[in-house]
Amino acid sequence: MRSTRSSGDHAGDRGGAYPAAAPLIADPERWSRYIRDSLIETTVARDLLLLTRVDKPALLRRLFELACAYSGQILSYSKMVGQLQDAGNTTTLARYLDLLAGAGLVAGLQKFSGTAVRSRASSPKLIVLNTALMTALSGLTLEEANADRGFRGRLVESAVGAHLINGAAASPLDLYYWRHRNREVDFVVRAGRKVTAIEVKSGRARANQPGLHAFARQFQPDRTLVVSGEQGGDGIALERFLEEPAGRWVR
Repeated sequence: MRSTRSSGDHAGDRGGAYPAAAPLIADPERWSRYIRDSLIETTVARDLLLLTRVDKPALLRRLFELACAYSGQILSYSKMVGQLQDAGNTTTLARYLDLLAGAGLVAGLQKFSGTAVRSRASSPKLIVLNTALMTALSGLTLEEANADRGFRGRLVESAVGAHLINGAAASPLDLYYWRHRNREVDFVVRAGRKVTAIEVKSGRARANQPGLHAFARQFQPDRTLVVSGEQGGDGIALERFLEEPAGRWVR
């Protein structure tokens, strides 16, 4: 699932698309090198390290790679510290994650709780802002990626998350995730006073969605949606969801 949609080839472009990569789609190795060398490295070196004070540039790069590896997952700052050498404190990691989000690379979503204070204190859910960043660094071939159900599931969820985050940059949307014990909702979107809960399924969606039901009981959202990455699955097809502006689904 290599992203080449839309216009703007800069990694910081909120459209989240790299059209110059399209001619390389038949040559996966060249495509991957282009994403890594021409887009990722240029954005990190030029847009971040030259324009912003970064005391630990190697840590910033490793944090970016970690975020790509864990895209679609919730990862506490304490676990990040444990996986990164010379990570310093969680405040540094939070700042670097904000820098990466501002450059259009990866973002950390906060937990929906109904209060901004509790949301800011939560563990972030990591989302690449273009799935090309995730696949180019994975080292997987297209066949291997499709065969790895866990990776494909995170890829589908990351595609939905990237679409919502990029859409929020152009409209007044606030994006979160929600989790309580073993119940989880992949994305919660607030548009003014309206709240929409979105569950993403890479396989065939089950009729019963315990996370959505638990969230609905606690917060009474205006709308709940299921996005399916499986052809013929229940819910909104992934392709259809991505074709529409993010605001279309939450109003």
